[in-house]
Amino acid sequence: MLSFSEMAVSSSSFPSLCPILPLSSMNCRRPQKFKYRKFSLRIVASSTDPLASIGRLLWGRALPPQQLVAVVRLAWSSTWQLMMGQLAPSSDSGSYSRPTSAFPVVPDSYYRTFSTGDNCRLHLYVALPCPWAHRTLIVRALKNLEDDISVSVAAPGDDGSWEFRDDSDTAAGASFLAPSSDKANGRRTLREVYGLRSGGYNGRSTVPMLWSMDKGDVVCNESYGIIEFFNSGFLDGVGMDLAPPDLRGQIEAWNEIIYPNVNNGVYRCGFAQSQEAYNAAVNDLFQTLDMLDTHLATSRYLCGTVLTLADVCLFTTLIRFDLAYNILFKCTKRKLVEFSNLHAYTRDIYQIPKVAETCKFEAIMDGYYKTLFPLNPGSIRPVIPVNCEPEYLNKPHGREILSR
Repeated sequence: MLSFSEMAVSSSSFPSLCPILPLSSMNCRRPQKFKYRKFSLRIVASSTDPLASIGRLLWGRALPPQQLVAVVRLAWSSTWQLMMGQLAPSSDSGSYSRPTSAFPVVPDSYYRTFSTGDNCRLHLYVALPCPWAHRTLIVRALKNLEDDISVSVAAPGDDGSWEFRDDSDTAAGASFLAPSSDKANGRRTLREVYGLRSGGYNGRSTVPMLWSMDKGDVVCNESYGIIEFFNSGFLDGVGMDLAPPDLRGQIEAWNEIIYPNVNNGVYRCGFAQSQEAYNAAVNDLFQTLDMLDTHLATSRYLCGTVLTLADVCLFTTLIRFDLAYNILFKCTKRKLVEFSNLHAYTRDIYQIPKVAETCKFEAIMDGYYKTLFPLNPGSIRPVIPVNCEPEYLNKPHGREILSR
């Protein structure tokens, strides 16, 4: 997942919506009268709030003039297009184009190392809002790799980059999955960590990222490459097998459907920069959700009675759907709770031991509503929907019968 500042241009690139007037020019001590067409407006002095004085100067007690509305609308639209172009690269048609990862696969040498039981210290960098990083946390937990793979949790900084926090800043009583210091390299930002690799690094500093503490290098920063490695690359990974050999063909087939239409599909909706691009994305998304809901009416998991990597990848999008995507990304045709089978399936996976511990709903909502400011300029975060509360998600799902 990208931090906003990874692709944001400097603030000097944005057109100013209105000039900043020196306080002396507003003569705040002595209210003045001036005439605009038929209106005689009195400016009320404000020695403590210059913006309020500017607002009164522009609008007074009347509605904004039509020309001002037109100018602000044009300026805001142009600024939004510029910001979205940096946040979410798009095609000529306005469709979101996700950049590729710089380190997409775990090198074979790491598989050989762990298959022979040799020691190699690896560290995982994640951020709690990110669905791609969430995949790695779930598989790490289900494979019982907590002692093998240490974790540092980054959080969105004021400038939109991923940064680390002093452990003393973590709220008392918070679980270990909370924003933390950089436990591997002691850096302040994720960009600094990427910069430690041999030869440096000028690309995008994204999570999740798997780091070799022995080599001081990035192992992989593609979520699926990391979870494949966690599932099959460890000699002592005694947890469930999430990619049994006889199901790998089905897993791949499901991934080819779910990734473009659901995992990336919600981003195609939210980051669309034209009506046509949005319409295409939202149709693909809900057609796929309808198909999945029908399939899961008779199948406990995507590949039958066995939980697989494909289920993990679908779950991390579904658990965020009503929290963020339905509202912020305009995936509004239906809420997840309105898909009876998909929502029960989501509750089923949520109730698997250790999975709920990886779901941090407050952090997820903060990460979307307070970080993606081109989509939510006011940074106002809605309340958590009732159907997304842990109490609701822990209600009986009744899907055990599909495993008999």
